[in-house]
Amino acid sequence: MIHWLNLHIDQSSLLWLLPILFMFHDFEEILTVESWGIKHGPGVEAALSAGKWNPYRSMLRMTTRNFAADVLFVYILVVAVTGAAVFFSFYWLYLAVLAVFLLHVFTHLGQSIVLKIYTPGVVTAVLVAFPYSLYAFYRLLNDDTVSWADVCWSLLLMALLAPPIVWGLVKSRQRHKPV
Repeated sequence: MIHWLNLHIDQSSLLWLLPILFMFHDFEEILTVESWGIKHGPGVEAALSAGKWNPYRSMLRMTTRNFAADVLFVYILVVAVTGAAVFFSFYWLYLAVLAVFLLHVFTHLGQSIVLKIYTPGVVTAVLVAFPYSLYAFYRLLNDDTVSWADVCWSLLLMALLAPPIVWGLVKSRQRHKPV
C-alpha cells in the first residue's frame, strides 16, 4: 500500500492534501456540532465539574455558523503554511500544522472514549486525519524533504504558537451567543 501511494502521489500533491483533508474532516464537525451540542451538551456539562468545565462550556454551545467561522480562520492558516511549503520549501510551519492535525485525532478519540458517545469529527479524525498525517510525516522524512531536526524544530514552534491560537479561538467562542 505504501509503495503504491509513493508511486502515485507526488510531493506537491501530498502537501496540498493537508488543506483538502482538513476541510473534509472539518465538514464532519461543521455539519454535526450544533445539533450534537443541543442534544448532548447539557448532559456533558452536568457530568463535568464546574472548575474544569468553564473554558470549554462555550464549545458545547457553538452554532454551525460560529464554528464555520472558526474553521475558516484555521483553514486560511493551513492553506498559507501549505503554500509556503510548496512554493518556498519552508516546511517548519507546515510540519507544525501537520503535527496539530495528528494530535487533534487523539482529542477526538479521547472525547468519544470519555463520554462514551460519538463526538463531532471522530470518524474522519480516525479514518482520514490519522492515516494521512502518519503517511505525510513518513513520506517527508523518507524522501529527505525534511529531517528529524526539522520535525523537532516544528514541534517546538507548535508548542509556542498553539497556545495563543487556541486561547484566541476559545475567547472568540466565549463571545458567541449560546444555542
